[in-house]
Amino acid sequence: MFPAEQRCWFVSKVICWRAAASNAWAVLLLPPITAVFVIFSRFSLLHPIQTTSECLSLLMSASAIFSFILLGGVILMVGFLNFEYYTVIPTVACSKIALLGQLLHPRQFVNSLAHCIMGVIVAWCCAVTIGGRYETLGYPCTESDGSPQMCLNEYHLIFLLAGAFVGFSHSLLGVIYNMNYVSFHTVQQYKYLRFKGSLPLVVKCSTTQALYSIRNYIVVYFFLGYIPRAWICKTLNLHLNSTAHPLDSIAGLLDLSLLYHLWISATFMLFTWYITLLLFRIFVTEVYSFPVQSSFTEDAHQCLPKVLTEKQPVILKFLALQDLALLSQHSPSRRSEVFSLSQPGGHAHNWNAISKECLSLLSDLTQRLVAYHDTVATNGRAKSMSTGSERTTSSETSGADLMSPKPTLLMKTPTSVFARSVVGGPQSPPMSLFTPDVGSPFASPGLRRLTAPVEQCSPWYGTVQSPHIMRRAPKLWSTSTDSQINGTSPPSPASVPSPKEEPSKPSLLAQFLQNRKEQLPEASSQALFADSQAHIWALEGLSYLVQASFSEDQFGVVQTTLPNILSCMLVLQEAVDRHFKLPHASSKPVRSTSSMADPTYKTLRFALRATLKTAIYRITTTFGDHLNALQMSAEHRKRLQQFLEYKE
Repeated sequence: MFPAEQRCWFVSKVICWRAAASNAWAVLLLPPITAVFVIFSRFSLLHPIQTTSECLSLLMSASAIFSFILLGGVILMVGFLNFEYYTVIPTVACSKIALLGQLLHPRQFVNSLAHCIMGVIVAWCCAVTIGGRYETLGYPCTESDGSPQMCLNEYHLIFLLAGAFVGFSHSLLGVIYNMNYVSFHTVQQYKYLRFKGSLPLVVKCSTTQALYSIRNYIVVYFFLGYIPRAWICKTLNLHLNSTAHPLDSIAGLLDLSLLYHLWISATFMLFTWYITLLLFRIFVTEVYSFPVQSSFTEDAHQCLPKVLTEKQPVILKFLALQDLALLSQHSPSRRSEVFSLSQPGGHAHNWNAISKECLSLLSDLTQRLVAYHDTVATNGRAKSMSTGSERTTSSETSGADLMSPKPTLLMKTPTSVFARSVVGGPQSPPMSLFTPDVGSPFASPGLRRLTAPVEQCSPWYGTVQSPHIMRRAPKLWSTSTDSQINGTSPPSPASVPSPKEEPSKPSLLAQFLQNRKEQLPEASSQALFADSQAHIWALEGLSYLVQASFSEDQFGVVQTTLPNILSCMLVLQEAVDRHFKLPHASSKPVRSTSSMADPTYKTLRFALRATLKTAIYRITTTFGDHLNALQMSAEHRKRLQQFLEYKE
């Protein structure tokens, strides 16, 4: 059961206050940002002194104060949505159907509707601030017979619709590019330095996205602009001025002044929203120092070992692992508390809890990698769930332990890994589950070999992996390679019977849906390592603590678990190396420099591989030949010797 006071102390006293502080800074930055917008929207090079005085008088007017209040409310709403939708484990869509499901989710519909409304409010404030022909929605005009009437100001309408369109586009792009993903920086910096360093990127992203959004909006308004115009006229009883050119025409949309004001308004809107998002990311990911142990019982749930081992929000778990990695490197006094013994009793409760949780995380990742290899059937793609995966023989399960691959094992996605330590909530939506299909006729011999009974402590002990992975072959491990391993020759083409009849072709609709449901190999690999930042911190924390224990551990509490730590790391190293031999796993995605989306999760597998190898080397270089006295399996000892000889 999740204790209510634990969620209360962290969410209410830490996260909520950090989110509130980020929103407060965003509101405080609103007046200077608005002043810059007023200058860019109304300044004239021909009359600089006059326009400067007009801008100053406008900023002091009652309409400007009212606009500030509305814009401040929008900023607070954007900050609330950031707090409501943020996640530290990104949701990676492994297929086009999955991405479409995210876009059509009811929560996303609410988010898009809120952004449309906020976009309209910001656009109205921009139109009123610019003034002139954009200021009001209706204006008095005369009919042909001279009678007065109210006509529609289409310039004001096009501003309001542009705000809704830009807000809707921003909401959709947030889902596609995981804008709600919050990553933790490797290099710790002061908040001001992070903000200052990211400010040029915010300006670039705002101007670029505003340009593309207005371009798309102009195209949409050219073809469909008459629909909202007619609806507004009918609803508000407004008339169209026959002497004015309609804006849903080429002549009306080629107004350079109109295009410039639309673009500068969209840039202002996106800049304020991105500033709010940037401040939220900076404040939420700030380092939090947990006490290792406490003298008071009522504060025990706030200590680092308790936070790591009990059910917690994901953000709290990540901050605890980050603090563990930092204290293991830079804090000798806190390391001594980790190595200390309890009084009375003399038990190493702190070290046992921390090491157990870190090893559990690493074992979970190893199981995920094993299950992922069980599912890979054709060119690195994962197969969908089928009934054939539910068949299990007694010989396949009798000799396997928890780290052995099982045909019925479901792939642990990043959400399922933290399921025991996450309060149910919307921060980590579930991802696609993978399951192996060993009985399928399309399963390769190498896949069946992976699910055979293996020796304990190594998921693939006694197996041989072929280095010849065919990129275009229908199987991951070819038949010829498997035959070479087993010492048999492949069957000749003449001995293979030809099919007597062609199978029935699926319909076009079935083919279309199947193509959209097929998983993208690169995306499935990203989803597999989406939460690997936690494993990176666990590896760093364990390895640095083990290194420090060589000279600081007075009671020898670390040496009792050193064989388990090395075995777990070596097994994970074998699993990671096997994964990177897949054709799609070693390709690095192109890093985009013109988007506020954080692409860190796309390269986490490379960071994990480097951190894992560095962690093992950190231990072997510290203990050296003393590791030969540890009790380990022959396979692990052989692998460890490679590190001792610097051959890995």
